[in-house]
Amino acid sequence: MKNEELNKRVAILATDGFEEVELTSPREALIAAGATVEVIAPKSGTIKAWKNGDWSGKEKVDHTLDEADPVRYDALLIPGGVINPDKLRREKKAIEFVNAFFKAGKPVASICHGPQVLVEADVVRGRRMTSFHSVSTDLKNAGAIWEDSEVVVDRGLVTSRSPEDLEAFNAKLIEEVKEGVHKNVRV
Repeated sequence: MKNEELNKRVAILATDGFEEVELTSPREALIAAGATVEVIAPKSGTIKAWKNGDWSGKEKVDHTLDEADPVRYDALLIPGGVINPDKLRREKKAIEFVNAFFKAGKPVASICHGPQVLVEADVVRGRRMTSFHSVSTDLKNAGAIWEDSEVVVDRGLVTSRSPEDLEAFNAKLIEEVKEGVHKNVRV
């Protein structure tokens, strides 16, 4: 895919404790495909990554949730990590941000523990999804149809299990972002 083919803007919603490769790998793939990618977080400055069971590098926050307008973005990415989704799901503005993408039928992608944020946003009922195995019960209890697959796509929602699935996840993420808005998607 040539750089100019994907002229879209993608928001990455994350905070301290995001799994490093689950943010950096999809972001690199999106940028290589021609997308503009911005990190959105509850706080300004930088957020800390998690890698191999310990703190790792930092990522610059482009906009806080107070500043970011979901209307400006064509798609949303929520990386996992154990800490990141747990912190995000406690942020009312993060849940409102997520809900805006679903209400607009825009593509949303989430990997590993990231779908916990989607459970909190109450947008998984009746959707086929996957996640890290320990999140499967949460998704099922919230009404999702969980399956153990490297990547699952359901009406613009892309989910994967873990960093081992990033190649397939990134490919489907780009495909869905390229497709754009999904009409008649119920929330």
